[in-house]
Amino acid sequence: MIHIITPDICDAYPEIAVLEPIFVNFGGLEAFCGPIRTVKCFEDNSLVKQAVAEPGDGAVLVVDAGGSTRCAMLGDMVAEQAVGNGWAGVVIYGCVRDVDVLAETELGIQALGAHPRKSEKRGEGSRDIPVSFAGVTLSPGQWLYADNNGILVADEQLDLER
Repeated sequence: MIHIITPDICDAYPEIAVLEPIFVNFGGLEAFCGPIRTVKCFEDNSLVKQAVAEPGDGAVLVVDAGGSTRCAMLGDMVAEQAVGNGWAGVVIYGCVRDVDVLAETELGIQALGAHPRKSEKRGEGSRDIPVSFAGVTLSPGQWLYADNNGILVADEQLDLER
């Protein structure tokens, strides 16, 4: 089991990208890491649902929801599906809902906040493209490391034993 302590990672890798501190931890896992896969969508979580229905293989789904605080892009059922399909975590530049259930889910989840309204379902958006928010561009294949101290992005998997 890898222990993810983002302050220690920053000390060992001072060049690592750090997302602006705008995210809140909602998941049952306080720390998580994995290769990045991306979804870009606005107030429509169709592609989020599509992504977590596929094998995650320990990846982190990064969702650029445009920073919207008008609806949730992830709820309890989608989170449970992500767990069942082997995703390590989800980072959402947007909101989540069902926060009491999410806190008991074995998934890393960080988002801007909570909103009770569900998103639209129009099938709009893009997958597996670079996305930019919180002062960082995140690309598929990069590695994301997150805990209650923050979210980091590296170009490749880091040696956390050094």
